[in-house]
Amino acid sequence: MTKYKEQLQTLQDQITRKNKVTTMLKNLYGQRRSLEEEERVLAALRKDEQADVDRMKGHSLAAFFYEVIGKREEMLDKETREAYAAAVKHENAVQQLRAVEDGVSALEAELKTLEGCEVRYAEVLRRKAEALKSEDPVNGPEICRMEERMGYLESQRKEISEALSAGNAAMNQIQSIESELDSAEGWGTWDLFGGGLISGLAKHSHLDDAQVQIEELQMLLRRFHTELGDVDIHSDIQVQVEGFLRFADFFFDGLFADWAVLNHIHDSQEKMGQIRQQVQMVLDRLHVMDNTQKEELHKLREKLYELVAGA
Repeated sequence: MTKYKEQLQTLQDQITRKNKVTTMLKNLYGQRRSLEEEERVLAALRKDEQADVDRMKGHSLAAFFYEVIGKREEMLDKETREAYAAAVKHENAVQQLRAVEDGVSALEAELKTLEGCEVRYAEVLRRKAEALKSEDPVNGPEICRMEERMGYLESQRKEISEALSAGNAAMNQIQSIESELDSAEGWGTWDLFGGGLISGLAKHSHLDDAQVQIEELQMLLRRFHTELGDVDIHSDIQVQVEGFLRFADFFFDGLFADWAVLNHIHDSQEKMGQIRQQVQMVLDRLHVMDNTQKEELHKLREKLYELVAGA
């Protein structure tokens, strides 16, 4: 019966994977549609914001008007920051869309290799059931049912393990971002009370690092959400990232710009805390599911041993 057990486990893994890949693809198709629309809107916004900068640098009527009233440089600073923020958001959307498209291509190719696994599983299971009935007509059907359940549970635990791995990677990234934001907050407070160029540079260095890591976190959270697949967990694991005011107090010397950056840091810290709690909640639920299935597997193995030993 060993040959049947190995074949069935392999096919059960394939069925579980096929179901998950199908669910993952459905999820990614939805993400792709949303990101395509987001990229289109952000591309148009980026173009418009850059056009505003070009007009302020050129000889437009608006540039002439602000030159006359002595506000041209101030408006150019404003338009430049807005154009930069639009470019950051657009580039991030492009990266996210590219990652999703790569994921779709890989999963579609994998799905083709899994075609027909359900039919093959049913046929091997039928042959094994017939063999068990011949060898042990009393316990054979029950043994077959228990082994089928055990194969399913082992496949589910494998999927949960992959989801846990993705969730832990996201959690590590969140903690790293929180560390960068805490450092930026410290330097920002010092900068607010006259820290000077060094504190300003240190603050923006940490904000730059945090922004890069947040872009990576978006991909990790998408992977975590996708890896959950058909695991029975429903949680909105999304993060919307706004562009940091990285250049604000290089353009402004006043207190207002410094407070704007600090407020942005505080908002980002609060957002990261919310995301961390949400991810941790899902990880906790995955651990509970894994322990429950582990316990059921243990009981099934004990019962199976009793049946086989007593046969």
